[in-house]
Amino acid sequence: MSIKEQLMADIKSAMKNKESDKLATLRFLHSAIKNKEIEVRPKELTEDDVLSVIKKMVKQRKDSIEQYEGAGRQDLADKEKAELVFMNTYLPEQLSEEKVLSIVKETITELGAKDMKDMGKVMQAVLTKTGGAADNKVVSQLVKQSLN
Repeated sequence: MSIKEQLMADIKSAMKNKESDKLATLRFLHSAIKNKEIEVRPKELTEDDVLSVIKKMVKQRKDSIEQYEGAGRQDLADKEKAELVFMNTYLPEQLSEEKVLSIVKETITELGAKDMKDMGKVMQAVLTKTGGAADNKVVSQLVKQSLN
């Protein structure tokens, strides 16, 4: 079952169970995916495209939580955290930092990267290997540490 199909099934389930918060979040996510479909027309939307939309939405939620907590608006931060929980169910399980670090070191060795000039090549290769199962910010930090 594709992510889009799973999302639609979850929307129907949330409607039947009268889970309004979950339903609103899932509809918002579905809307973002629909917008991406319109953007890439006439091409079909791939699973990677759908994952990138979900990752973008998750990143927005994390940034919002940070902002709200900094401003002392815990009520809004809690709402964003609840949405984040629903969205995370559609992402692949995230790799541990140790596993990502081993992939980074392996990739640096494979590419023969020596300094920060090679960061782009290393980042691209690592993100391809992890297939969405690693946070880009974590990968970036580990690549920087390893190349310095």
